[in-house]
Amino acid sequence: MGQDPEQPNSGEAQSRPLSVLRAIIDSIDHDLLQLLAKRNALVGEIADFKRHHRRRIRDLARERELLTDRRDRATPLGLSPEMIESMFRLILWASRDRQAALKAEIPVDIEPRTVAIIGGKGGMGKCLANLFGDLGHAVMIADVDTQLSSKEAASVADVVVISVPIEATPDVIRELGPLVKQDSLLIDVCSVKSEPLSVMLESCRGSVIGTHPLFGPSVHSLQGQRLVITPGRGDDWLVWLKTMFEARGLELLETTAERHDKAMAIVQVLTHFSTEVMGKTMARLGVPIDETLLFTSPIYLMEMFMTARHFAQSPRLYGSIQMANPETPAVTQAYIEAANELRKIAIEEDRDAFKKTFDEVRAYFGEFTERAMAQSDFLIDRIVERT
Repeated sequence: MGQDPEQPNSGEAQSRPLSVLRAIIDSIDHDLLQLLAKRNALVGEIADFKRHHRRRIRDLARERELLTDRRDRATPLGLSPEMIESMFRLILWASRDRQAALKAEIPVDIEPRTVAIIGGKGGMGKCLANLFGDLGHAVMIADVDTQLSSKEAASVADVVVISVPIEATPDVIRELGPLVKQDSLLIDVCSVKSEPLSVMLESCRGSVIGTHPLFGPSVHSLQGQRLVITPGRGDDWLVWLKTMFEARGLELLETTAERHDKAMAIVQVLTHFSTEVMGKTMARLGVPIDETLLFTSPIYLMEMFMTARHFAQSPRLYGSIQMANPETPAVTQAYIEAANELRKIAIEEDRDAFKKTFDEVRAYFGEFTERAMAQSDFLIDRIVERT
């Protein structure tokens, strides 16, 4: 008869059954959950203190101090300092997110505003509606199939947010800009900034600010997400808008429209184009995805996740992002030229040319390579852990 896997082998020292050990671990884990709940309750008190004393949610010095302390305490306990730091970074992230949800950075005496989201039934429109609604503002949604028209909303709101497809944004601004009150604010969320900002300044009497959320509407939390602000007109409204975004945990980058668009040509256009070439190549080769995943490395798996994620989303959105950026022709041409050069090197088996290219690109990335190795090691560990 087979031996019970939960019983020790004959001749070995007696030990507690596996089922008993697992029950003890369950009990310890339940205690950990209770401790996290107690910690979370204290986070609520901290949020209340910060709000009444006008303190920022994020305290980088305190975070560094806390992480160093937890790492130092891990080793004598036989725990991995890297694992403990990773765990507490997640706990800190959750703490900041809870503080933001409790309006820790919103002054107690803040004046509620009326915010109109034009295109409010779209993904980003819903995201912004929730953001302003969570902060206590009255939100109006206007879209192509709502009873409230865009013109009606724009003419009465304190803040008008244009969240429509990129190609429609300039025309919508021209239509609604003249209706925005002189003491109100008009903003857009377009992924290109030069044209929308220019059109807003021309067609609107009120304050004008360009924005670009560097995240999609499906993010689990706004905590730590980045958002670009390109000021146009109206210093008071600029201060207000920054306060609102920072209160929900967003990291802000203030810049010019021109600088933004040049950067987006790399961050979005080049990245998306590369991903699309990868996906189209695989589809054209007809390689079964499941077959390749049998032999997957963590790097390949990350590439597949990002490629599949890209094609799971809106072709209209991604097409507009690439087609609206004035730098697209130059960036995509540079990509094709680089691909042809590397293809020629590979086909000709020119190892000297390959090494030269490798060295040139490594020199371009410089010290960033060290940071890239450390961060990608962390991501690889998380991928392996989940699969």
